[in-house]
Amino acid sequence: MIEIKHLPVKKGKVPLRVAHGHFATNHSHINYYIDITYHKTRLSEAKDSAYELVSHYKNDTPIDTILCLDGTAVLGTCVAEELTKSGFRTINQHQTIYVVEPEYNANSQIIFRDNIKPMIQDKHVLILMASVTTGYTAKKAIEAIGYYGGMVAGVAAIYRAVDEIGGMPVQSIYSISDLPDYESYDYRECPYCKRGRKLDALVNSFGFSAL
Repeated sequence: MIEIKHLPVKKGKVPLRVAHGHFATNHSHINYYIDITYHKTRLSEAKDSAYELVSHYKNDTPIDTILCLDGTAVLGTCVAEELTKSGFRTINQHQTIYVVEPEYNANSQIIFRDNIKPMIQDKHVLILMASVTTGYTAKKAIEAIGYYGGMVAGVAAIYRAVDEIGGMPVQSIYSISDLPDYESYDYRECPYCKRGRKLDALVNSFGFSAL
């Protein structure tokens, strides 16, 4: 049985929910499942999380578009509202912020249709994620934004296990310092697998499926 626990709140009002065990993602095996469900779906928590994230970007970096990965559209909308509320600098003619979600092709590459391209091309794009652990997904987003002629304004997440991706700093509410024994392993080198411990669950951006 997966037991979700709340870590003590260090920033804002939103607790970080975690479960300890043996979990498999698409890219690695990890010893903690980070539950971002309420940050992404409950308006009150999304607003509080947005307030904390925006503190890293106010009056510093222009942002025209927020690319919401991992189902973070609700959170992204709240971030856009906070940035607009603060009189944040933008370069697009409408003086507003676009909030978009990615589409993936058969090769799992991020693509943007013709009607979305103007929101990426020549725009400063903030990549918003639920969590950044291996950095694999963030790298794909950075590559896609560059391919479509956009500029990466930053990478933001609720939780991060790495400090930077390709030289780009990752800003977050929670980090590896809040969960110092967090580990991520290549599935071929996973110590739990080598000891014969079975997986507790499969996890991805939607949540977990217990085994």
